[in-house]
Amino acid sequence: MTGDELRQAFLSFFQDRGHKIIPSSSLVPHKDPTLLLTSAGMVQIKPYFLGLEAPPSRRLASCQKCFRTTDIDSVGDSKHLTFFEMLGNFSVGDYFKKEAIFWAWDFVTKYLKLPKERLWITVYLDDDEAFAYWREVGVPAGKILRFGEEDNFWGPVGDSGPCGPCSEIHYDLGEEFGCGRPDCKPNCDCGRFSEIWNLVFTQYNQDQGGQRSPLPKPNIDTGMGMERTLAAIQSKPSPYETDLFSPLIDRICRLSKKEYGRDENSDRAIRIVTEHSRGIAFLIADGVIPSNEGRGYVLRRILRRASLFGRKLGLNEPLLNEMTDIVVSTMSHIYPELMANQNLITEVIRVEEKKFITTLDTGLNLVEKLIGEASAQGKEMLPGEEVFRLYNTHGFPPELTAEMAREKGLSIDWQGFEAEMKKQREMARAGWRKDDEILGIQEFHVTILPSKGFIGYEILTSQSKLLEMSVKGQRVPTASQGDEVDIVLDRTPFYGEMGGQIGDTGEISSQKGKVAVTNTLRTPSDVIIHRGKVVEGSISIGDEVEAKVDSARRLDIARNHTATHLLQAALRQIVDRHIEQKGSLVEPERFRFDFSHLGQVTEEQLNEIQRQVNDWIRQDLKAEAKVLPYKQAIAEGAIALFEEKYGEEVRMLEIGEPAISKELCGGTHVRSTGEIGIFLITSESSIGTGLHRIEAVTGRKAESLIESRLTALQSVAKEVEGSLDEVPDKVKTFISDLEAERKRVLSLERELSRRIAEDLPGQAEQVNAVTVLAAKVPALTMPILREMGDTLRDRLKSGIVVLATVYKGKPNFLAMVTPDLIAKGFHAGDIINQVAKVTGGGGGGKAAMAQAGGKDAAKIDEALKLVHKLIQKV
Repeated sequence: MTGDELRQAFLSFFQDRGHKIIPSSSLVPHKDPTLLLTSAGMVQIKPYFLGLEAPPSRRLASCQKCFRTTDIDSVGDSKHLTFFEMLGNFSVGDYFKKEAIFWAWDFVTKYLKLPKERLWITVYLDDDEAFAYWREVGVPAGKILRFGEEDNFWGPVGDSGPCGPCSEIHYDLGEEFGCGRPDCKPNCDCGRFSEIWNLVFTQYNQDQGGQRSPLPKPNIDTGMGMERTLAAIQSKPSPYETDLFSPLIDRICRLSKKEYGRDENSDRAIRIVTEHSRGIAFLIADGVIPSNEGRGYVLRRILRRASLFGRKLGLNEPLLNEMTDIVVSTMSHIYPELMANQNLITEVIRVEEKKFITTLDTGLNLVEKLIGEASAQGKEMLPGEEVFRLYNTHGFPPELTAEMAREKGLSIDWQGFEAEMKKQREMARAGWRKDDEILGIQEFHVTILPSKGFIGYEILTSQSKLLEMSVKGQRVPTASQGDEVDIVLDRTPFYGEMGGQIGDTGEISSQKGKVAVTNTLRTPSDVIIHRGKVVEGSISIGDEVEAKVDSARRLDIARNHTATHLLQAALRQIVDRHIEQKGSLVEPERFRFDFSHLGQVTEEQLNEIQRQVNDWIRQDLKAEAKVLPYKQAIAEGAIALFEEKYGEEVRMLEIGEPAISKELCGGTHVRSTGEIGIFLITSESSIGTGLHRIEAVTGRKAESLIESRLTALQSVAKEVEGSLDEVPDKVKTFISDLEAERKRVLSLERELSRRIAEDLPGQAEQVNAVTVLAAKVPALTMPILREMGDTLRDRLKSGIVVLATVYKGKPNFLAMVTPDLIAKGFHAGDIINQVAKVTGGGGGGKAAMAQAGGKDAAKIDEALKLVHKLIQKV
């Protein structure tokens, strides 16, 4: 059985038993502040277990791509993986332990035909129910082992969420892989037993404080590690010998001219390059770009680690694109995002690996220097914080630092290193938490059933009922004038902030009072929260109210949002068809659009993009939203965000007939492009490796911007005494004249400084047999002052020159020392720093030349007198 056959067999098995097959979600978790990356198959099931969303079926099955950062440093042995596929079947309040256990045993023994004598079972300490079911399917009591919470209690994913006791199926690889002890059994550290399937009996929800409460209905969450299970089926000692990895192993062996299985050091490096190549391709395909924090840091870390171990195999040139080509060709039939993003994957790897290789020698030199310093000081251990700095700043793996240190008889302060790593992890995790203002109102999810939700695509005023209300996070029945409130309505025309579009403002009024709505938010369970202040009377739960959106502001937002779609279409048409949206912010006054592109966006391209978008606006193209099945929308060519999670039914905005743009989008839009009026790009910038940002304005704001720019241009025309059309030539002439005048003034200054310099040597004095010239000169710029100093130093041949001037009301100083006096211990930087302090300033520089500034020009003479005293002390 191949990997593809195992994947299909699992899904077909559970589909035949009433499970709905759901596609893998992105490695970037959707709306989950507790997770950096998707690390288990149940991540996308979590909202169903918590009752925040209705599942498409109470029985679900999937093959989920996963990434676990905890195993990065362990990759290289024959067991650990960072990227892997997890096969899973799930029950959302439907079946429980009996069915999960009976089906699992049926699948592994009858369908996968794994020998029963090689299978072992583990259960939670007091789970007699699970123990009894395993006995019922025929597992001998002696092969069912009980373990505590560390081994057989699973979850939650992140720091809170569903969790419960679990039961695992372990496969015995054979005595030849064991430790030889008679008590060697599952969970032994020797690696003889491979856990292939974990059945989690999800019964509890754990909060961030660690408290557990029973879920309304118990659920089943299982995870079968596809790579490990395939190794068992194919009778291989590890996943690396299966068909999932063999094409990658073959490629790296051909590139490095190594033979896998001959040398453990080479084998370890081959496994690292092979394993990380898969993770790199999948992370980039799901929108992760290398950076120094969060998900980007994880990608950069494994990319550099793979490149480094490629070098250990003798491959000094970039190699990772060679590897990821194999990943794309062997896995894109299951995960089409690999093929869709192949150009992006290739470019990101090329740029990042090239950058790392250029700094790798520096890293190696720094490690050698660190080892040398430790040896010279008689230390037996390298400081943990220094090892971490090499790792964090230069991407230098600590295990390689340890290997180099071991060769010199040194060890690593791992405790200090781990302390630094802990700080890093805490900082990274803190960067992915949601805003407390949303988390504080999650209890409103209980109102989702009676709520009709958002009805504001077509109407901006509705008659509604007030369902829930809180003041300062506490539920209240009534709020009075001056209270700041959060309100939930049974239905609302207010758009809650989502997808980059900010929330609506407006007012909610009843017969008794009025609330000015200043923002509209959306909880993770899609309940819309109206945030505002009671400005008249009072308002109560149960009131019949009128909800009215600020229509002018909404239209400004709609213009900008539709313009983002036109902008993306123009970018793909003019710059690169592989460009993908990576973020946006849509406000009334402006919008910004972030996108992936490794090259530059030229000024000519920006002008062409602006012309194209405005042409589409003038064509007054129809902008129509349709609700249709997700698969149909994708088949019709709609653009979807890979990190976004979509339901079975989606909303697609289609612009033009035939369409120039099709995107899945839940935002509000104009009915036709003509309503946008005009589109102006205000800026374009790079915001990271492979990431760009365009900011733009439309409609009223664009009109205002044109007016202000035209007014400014008219002012310039008046100043240069010409028409608007003449302004460019007039300004060029003005700048040319200004430059000519600047050069004339500079020439005069140089002539003045030359004449002054001719007279100054006569003011030089001898201090301890050293020629010293300390003088105040007329107002000169620092460049001219340096030229004067050069002239004086050359004339003196041997001496110290200190010049002072007042330029634009501030004292400036310059010091110069000839080479013969530098050899005797004189230093221009030390001299100028102390002299400038007298005037309340400071500065510094090299031994030969230094400059400084001050504050109090009245103390220049006092400062210059200090020069002689300083020379006498040396």
